[in-house]
Amino acid sequence: MREEADWMVPSDDTILELVREHGNLTPQAIEDLGGPTAGTARNRCPKLAKYGLLVRISRGLYNITPEGEAYLNEELDASELEPTDS
Repeated sequence: MREEADWMVPSDDTILELVREHGNLTPQAIEDLGGPTAGTARNRCPKLAKYGLLVRISRGLYNITPEGEAYLNEELDASELEPTDS
C-alpha cells in the first residue's frame, strides 16, 4: 500500500503514474492522457516537484524522479519527504 503524505491529494497518484508511463509531460498532456484537468495538474506538479517526486525539466514540463518511482513502487513513505526551496 502506498504511504501518502498529508499534503497529497488523490489525483497525485494518477499524475505520477502517467508521467512514469509516458515520460516528460505537461499539465495539458496529463489531462489529454486521462488524468486530472490541466488546471489541477498545473497546481499539483509543482507541489510534487517541491517534495521531490517530480522534477521540473523546463517551464511546464515534468518528469518522475527516483523518489517518485520508489513511492509508486511502495518503497517510499511520502510523509517522510521534506519540501525543497527550489
